[in-house]
Amino acid sequence: MGERLTQGDVEKIKQEIEYRTLVVRKEAIGAVQEARAQGDLSENFEYYAAKKDKNKNESRIRYLERMLKNATIISDDSAEGVVGLNKQIEVYLEDEDVTETFKLVTSVRCDSISGKISIESPMGKAINGHRVGDRVFVRINDRIGYYVVIRSITDGDDSDDTIRPY
Repeated sequence: MGERLTQGDVEKIKQEIEYRTLVVRKEAIGAVQEARAQGDLSENFEYYAAKKDKNKNESRIRYLERMLKNATIISDDSAEGVVGLNKQIEVYLEDEDVTETFKLVTSVRCDSISGKISIESPMGKAINGHRVGDRVFVRINDRIGYYVVIRSITDGDDSDDTIRPY
């Protein structure tokens, strides 16, 4: 079983593959050819840097294609007032006496620094499907966990989200 992706994720991945195939690949091949034309390859740093960039682009294309091939498509629809994908959620962490806000996304779009957590994360798994006012236990492992209270849920979208790098 591969990544769990929404239809929006699939479209973004296809767009990135197309861009990397049609634009970045052409630029990378041109850079390699230009560096190769400079002469002695044994001491040509530009040649090795251009080859590295070209190979990195090809690796990313293969990675994205493999992700699509093995993906499971999931729905990003959820009922009104229920925690689900692309929802902005405010939770109160009881142990820390802190309120945090984040967006629930698929794992290919997660970025905890930007406040986007995955539905595969312990917090995402625990609160998915719950409603405002619910007190939920977030299990970290067999011995450790903590309680959160869902304070608010607002709708969002995935238009500004990007696919994470490797």
